[in-house]
Order: sequence, then structure tokens, then C-alpha cells
Amino acid sequence: MIELQPLLRIHDLKVTFDNGDAPRLAAVDGLRLSVFPGQTLAVVGESGCGKSVSAMSVLQLLPSPPARYDAGRIEFRLDDETVDLLRLEQDELRSIRGGEIAMIFQEPMTCLNPVYTVGDQITEAIGLHQSVKPKEATSIAIQAMRDVGIPSPEKRLRAYPHQFSGGMRQRVMIAMALACHPRLLLADEPTTALDVTIQAQILELLHDLQRRHSMGMILITHDLGVVAEHADVVCVMYAGRVVEYAHADDVFGRPTHPYTRGLLASIPQLGVRRERLTTITEVTGDRAAFDLEGHRAWWPWHERPKDVIATDTPAADSTLAQIKPGHWVALWRTKDTLGLPGGDPLVAPMAGVP
Repeated sequence: MIELQPLLRIHDLKVTFDNGDAPRLAAVDGLRLSVFPGQTLAVVGESGCGKSVSAMSVLQLLPSPPARYDAGRIEFRLDDETVDLLRLEQDELRSIRGGEIAMIFQEPMTCLNPVYTVGDQITEAIGLHQSVKPKEATSIAIQAMRDVGIPSPEKRLRAYPHQFSGGMRQRVMIAMALACHPRLLLADEPTTALDVTIQAQILELLHDLQRRHSMGMILITHDLGVVAEHADVVCVMYAGRVVEYAHADDVFGRPTHPYTRGLLASIPQLGVRRERLTTITEVTGDRAAFDLEGHRAWWPWHERPKDVIATDTPAADSTLAQIKPGHWVALWRTKDTLGLPGGDPLVAPMAGVP
């Protein structure tokens, strides 16, 4: 049965950072996305586009200052109500952070405390979110380590992070994140710095655990091959905004925004000999490529079209419009684009998705 209500819905999120005496820097500006139970949403884009900032904003993990949540809503659906995570007090947020929503970070060695055993760290997370005795917490931790493929978990529970390989430390992070059976997992580059074989094992592990628990997942990655294989929906970001949002098959088979086409064109292909790969300048420098059947694709470094509707904020000069069913693209806000379906992108799971 397909779940029609989103688990997480981000609406017009704006996150800025201090910039000395200069105007604040907008790392995320008008972000909109949604995740359904059992669905994997991949967020892709070059470094600095706002992917990690967006994920960390869900749990308010950004230090403030310098970060500040200037606008927007992050709505998370609990069992009997929908809450705006940006409006919760820290005590209320702590009951959700690590329990209902968990996060896997890029580098496990910076997230695991080197002076505590991995068992202590996993059981601490379990104790914070489950009313269990220490012995039962240990049993849950052992089972979580067994679920992620760590051999001899009873013995490895007493080991320290430096006694694990990079792949095994990442498995420890996954075990810690999933021990409390979260409804949403934020995976920020979960396979960074791992060799290809270990990457495949980690991603397959996440997919299997997601399928078993009907868990929603936001997967942040640079690897478009991983996206093609594991994502249901793709959100392409640039300069803190969403430029394209659709089912993975549509993004790879029918990319619409020139930036998305540029990302795909920059991937080396086996058996195809090239002198050089396509660069972003070559793609975005072609102004004709931004004409989309009478509409103009948004790009921050192009001159604003003369017919753009004047607004008070820079983010409002563009709109995320549905140009095809289930396929959103960032367009300049003109009278023509206002006639297209807009609102938050809601790409519900397709039939057959658990």
C-alpha cells in the first residue's frame, strides 16, 4: 500500500551565515523538498550548493551563531500530529533527534568519541530514546551491530573506534543511527573515502534496512552512479536552491534544467573516448539551452529577464514550477510561469515501492 502523506516536508527554508561586516551569506535559499515513508530522496549538486546544510538544518545541528534559520518550515509527521522542527525547543527536539530522525555523517572518525568503546556510544543512544535497562540496551546494541554485518558483535562491542577499519566504523555509525528504528534517516555522503567494494556493501545494507522498516531516507552524495541505482527521487541543487526535482528515471532519462544536463554530461563513460569532459561553463554559457518551451530556466549568473516579476527577496525571483506531472524545474518568475502548477514538490512513491 502506497503512503500518500509525506513524512518530511521542507517549505521555503532559508539558512544564512555571518559574514563579518558584509551582508549575511545565504547557504540555503528557498529550499523545498519532501520525503515519503520507504522512499529514498537523493540530494545532488556540487560542493557548497547547500546539501549538508539542508540536512543538518532538519535537526538544528548547525551552530548558531554563525548560522541562522531566517525563514521556512520543516514539517515532520509524528504518529498523531505534524510538528515544525524549526519551532521546537531543544528539549522537544532531543526527543526526536536520534530517535525519530537519525543521521549518518561523512566521516565516522570525527563523530565517534575515541575514548569510549563503540558499545558505550551505541547503548547511550539507545538509553536516551528507549525505556530499557542497561542489559537490554546492550542486547539491542549487539543486535544492531549484527544487523549491519559486524562480525563477533559481543566482542567488538568492547572495542574502541581506532580498532575498526574505515568501513567497519561506518557500519558502527549506521548501527548507532538505526538502533532506535528511526522513521527518517539523513545519510550525508555515507560512503565517503571508502573503496568501491565497501561502498556497495554499505549502500546495499542501508537499502535492505530501509525496506525492512519502511524508513524514509535523504541520501546526500556526489556520486550520480549511486543515485541512479538507489534513489527513487532526485533533488538537484545549485547555490542553495532546487533547480530540478523528479523521479530518478526522469532526471536521468529526460533531464530538463541545463545544469542537470551538465552534471550528467560531465560523467566519464566506459568505452567512450573523449579529449576532455564537459564543464559547467560550457553548459551554462549557452543561453539558448535555458529556453524551455516558452519558459526561461533560472540561473543565478544570468541577467534577469526583463519580464521577471519584481520581488523584495532574491529567492523570490524564481519559482519551482511543475512543467510535467511529477517533474519540477526552477524557472524565472514571470506571468507565464505563474500559470504553471507550483507549490512544494510532492513525488509520491510509485507502485511497487514498499
